[in-house]
Amino acid sequence: PPGRKVLIVYAHQEPKSLNGSLKRVAVEELSKQGCSVTVSDLYAMHFEPRATRNDIVGCLHNSEEFNYGVETWEAYKRGGLSNDLIEEQKKVQEADLLIFQFPLYWFSMPAIMKGWMDRVLVQGFAHEFPNCYDSGLLKDKLALFSFTTGGSREMYAKGGISGDIRYVLWPMQHGIMHFCGVKVLAPHICFAPEYVSEEKRKEMLIAWAHRLKTLWKEEPINCSPEWYFK
Repeated sequence: PPGRKVLIVYAHQEPKSLNGSLKRVAVEELSKQGCSVTVSDLYAMHFEPRATRNDIVGCLHNSEEFNYGVETWEAYKRGGLSNDLIEEQKKVQEADLLIFQFPLYWFSMPAIMKGWMDRVLVQGFAHEFPNCYDSGLLKDKLALFSFTTGGSREMYAKGGISGDIRYVLWPMQHGIMHFCGVKVLAPHICFAPEYVSEEKRKEMLIAWAHRLKTLWKEEPINCSPEWYFK
């Protein structure tokens, strides 16, 4: 609906890739609906994936022994995080929906996107025990993981060689997003695009555009272990 804000966190090196096209389709389709869409193109931004001392501006809370979690939490409270993190947090703060667009690497997200999670979702900003899971600090937001795989749908079936694709989603959807209070929409998975025809890849893009048309009517998945492991 008009006025909704969307952040697409995108991790692919090649704009001409299927991931690049999926990102472009999302920007076009959501903009058409009157949403305002922001893209964090991590490779183009040369986003720093490493969680280091450089993420804290000025003095450390404890200069004797460096604890990244404590230091970024303290820095967040006093407005002392590095600019790149403040920028990303602002985008997250404003977004109603976060779309993560990436190719699956080793049953997980690419390092540059994992680094985004590690550095941006700071304690005090995204979670603050006991405010996690259903009471996480980002609880009015939605997230959607849209990704491509190398393996086929059969390989990622329950009885398949790679196990149910949902097992892979547990750390990303549950351990990160739900932990921060974010409600998760069903993932959008393009299986093995490298091994199908150009025609099939076009169909994948059309299916994504089609889903985006009614995305705001969707109910989030059941955020419990059952969804992943039943």
